[in-house]
Amino acid sequence: MPDPVRILIVDDHPLFRDGVAHSLASSADFDVVAQAGSGEEGVETALRLRPDMVLMDLHMPGVGGIAAAQCIAEALPGVRIMMLTVAENRDSLLAALKSGAHGYVLKGVSAAELRAITRNVAHGEAYVTPALAADLLAEFSRPRANDPFSSLTAREAEVLELLSRGLTNREIGEALHLAEKTVKHHMTSILQKLHVRTRTEAALIAVHHGAPGGPQR
Repeated sequence: MPDPVRILIVDDHPLFRDGVAHSLASSADFDVVAQAGSGEEGVETALRLRPDMVLMDLHMPGVGGIAAAQCIAEALPGVRIMMLTVAENRDSLLAALKSGAHGYVLKGVSAAELRAITRNVAHGEAYVTPALAADLLAEFSRPRANDPFSSLTAREAEVLELLSRGLTNREIGEALHLAEKTVKHHMTSILQKLHVRTRTEAALIAVHHGAPGGPQR
């Protein structure tokens, strides 16, 4: 059996933190290794414990969830970050994705939904609460003068297709027989051509359009 996903929960409401920890602890897939009550404490704890995943509140006193998530994403790029929030608006979603978050979940989800979403995000998938995902994808789907996918090279299309499946840079490199440094170079070019700032945004667009070189949806 694989090792459980080591999780850090960051939220300024102790009762909510405890509820999330209890919900996750009911599954052998998860191990809640720590809780933090502020963005500052969340960053310090993440750097010290190096969890596999961080569940982060968006709005907290002091350093908020966006800034904390960005600090963690930059210092620990292998850590999966999922925002847990009541903020149901596109601006907050975009800010979270640009900070490096891989998931955006509203606090009203059930315990079973939370466990399922956490499990999927921990294993490489991107998740955005459905109503906001539809709004975001509708924005990306508006007609543009040029199709950004047409500017991708054949190799970039292959990299994007594997990214949309949730593969890491190392795994993409192994699949395409490329050095990880080369994959990072292609990833930078892909983000620029698609006019996005994070891998998660690129993956969402690729899945919606049908990743180039992959099955069309």
